[in-house]
Amino acid sequence: MAQYFNEPSRTFSEYLLVPGYTGPDCIPANVDLSTPLVKFKKGEEPELKLNIPMTSAIMQSVSGVKLAVALAQEGGISFIFGSQTAENEAAMVARVKATKAGFVPSDSNVRPDQTLADIVFLKEKTGHSTVAVTEDGTPEGRLLGIVTSRDYRVSRMDPATKVATFMTPVEKLICAREGVSLAEANDILWDNKLNQLPVLAEDGRLLYFVFRKDYDAHKSNPMELLDSKKRYIVGAGINTRDYETRVPLLVEAGVDVLCIDSSEGYTAWQQRTLDWIHQNYPGVRVGAGNVVDAEGFRFLADAGADFIKVGIGGGSICITRETKGIGRGQATAVIEVAEARNKYFEETGVYIPICSDGGIVYDYHMALALAMGADFLMLGRYFSRFDESPTDKLLVNGTYVKEYWGEGSNRARNWQRYDLGGDKKLSFEEGVDSYVPYAGPLSDGVRQSLAKVRSTMCNVGALTIKELQDKAKLTLVSATSIVEGGAHDVILKNK
Repeated sequence: MAQYFNEPSRTFSEYLLVPGYTGPDCIPANVDLSTPLVKFKKGEEPELKLNIPMTSAIMQSVSGVKLAVALAQEGGISFIFGSQTAENEAAMVARVKATKAGFVPSDSNVRPDQTLADIVFLKEKTGHSTVAVTEDGTPEGRLLGIVTSRDYRVSRMDPATKVATFMTPVEKLICAREGVSLAEANDILWDNKLNQLPVLAEDGRLLYFVFRKDYDAHKSNPMELLDSKKRYIVGAGINTRDYETRVPLLVEAGVDVLCIDSSEGYTAWQQRTLDWIHQNYPGVRVGAGNVVDAEGFRFLADAGADFIKVGIGGGSICITRETKGIGRGQATAVIEVAEARNKYFEETGVYIPICSDGGIVYDYHMALALAMGADFLMLGRYFSRFDESPTDKLLVNGTYVKEYWGEGSNRARNWQRYDLGGDKKLSFEEGVDSYVPYAGPLSDGVRQSLAKVRSTMCNVGALTIKELQDKAKLTLVSATSIVEGGAHDVILKNK
C-alpha cells in the first residue's frame, strides 16, 4: 500500500517569522551572513565557505562567466552550466579563474599583421579592451605591444588597418619583470597612472597583466570570494553520463567545487558518479541532489555528497510537478531535510550543508528558507534578471525584460539533467521558455535583498545564520492573513 503523509506539503508563503528580542548590538551592520559550502567535521572549519548564502543555478540562462564574476565579487558562487560541451564549460571556468588572479593571463591576443577588424571582434567576444600584440598571437608569445581603446577610432579607420601601425609598441610601455610582487605591481600602476601593467619573462615573453581595475574592484567589494591565489571562486555543474570526460577538464581548468545537476538525486546514477569522483579525484568537492525528504538526504550523505540540494518542481520555469506529479512543497522539504541533516550531524559528527533550490518568489522567502535550516540558496529566476546573466535584454510591450528558460525546456534540451538511464534524448518538456522583468546590475539587487534578510534576522534577534536557525519561531498563516499582510482597503496612488 502506498505511503501517505498526513500533513500537506507547504510553500514559503504559508509561513511567517515571529519576532524575538532584539538587543542593542543586533543591528544589520553586525549581521554575519557567511555560511559553509561543503561538509566538515565537528570542531573543524569547512574547506569552502560563502560570504553570503547565495549561489546561482546551473542553467544556460543564468550562470555564465560575467555572472560568475559578479556574484563572486558579492561573496557568493556561481555553478557554470553543464549543458554544453565539456571543453566549453572548462573554458568558461578558466576565464572566471583568470579574471581575478592579481596576475591575469591575457585572453585577448593578436599578431602585428592582423587588423583593426580582428581587434573589434576580440573586444566583442571577450568584453576586454586591452589586447596584447605578441609575435605569434599567443598569450605567452614575445610581447611587441598592446592595443587599448585609446589607440584607435572605429569610425575613422579602415577595418583592414594593420595592428602594427596603431598599437603602442613595447618600447613605449612600462613593464614589470617576472618575480614582481602584486604589491609592487600595484605601486607601479599607481605611481605611473597606468590602467594595465604587462609582466614579462626575461626573454620578453608575456606572462601576465596586472590591472588597476582589479585593485579598485577589491576595494569596492570587500565581501568578494577568493581562493588562496586571489582568484574568484567558481563552481561547475556535471551530469551522471559524461563525468569521466568532464570532471578531469574542469579540475584542470581550476574549478573549486562541482555539483551534480539533476532534477532528482535519489538515484543509483548519482551514487556511481560520486563514487567515481571520490576514487579518482579524492580532493575534489562535489554536491549532489535534488531531494525532498530525509530518506533522500541520507542516501546522498552516505554516498559522500559534500552538500545536498533540496527541492523538486519549485522553480518558476519548472513544470516537473505538472508533467510527472513528482515533487514537494519547498518549505516542507527544507524543514524535513534540515532535521535529517541535524540528526546526521549528531550521529556522525559530520555537518553536511543543505541548499534550498527553488521556491523563492520574494526576498523574505530567503530569510524563511535560512530560518528553516537551509545553509545557502540556489537561485535561477532571481539572477536571470540582472545585466550580468548571459541572455538578451529585450523591449517587450514597452517593458525591458530578459529571456529565461528552463533546462528541461525544448530550448535547452538538457536531457542529461533528467536522465533515468534511458535514451539520450528529452522525451518531454519539464521546463518552459519565458521572460523575466529586467532588474539592472547584480550588485544593486543582491545588496538590497540581503539588506532585507539582515533586517529580518535582527527582528528575530540573530546575528548569524546558525543563530537564526536556533532562535527562529515560525507560524503558519491562513489565506486571509496573507491578504492582510499586503496593502489592502486603500486606493494606491501608483503601482
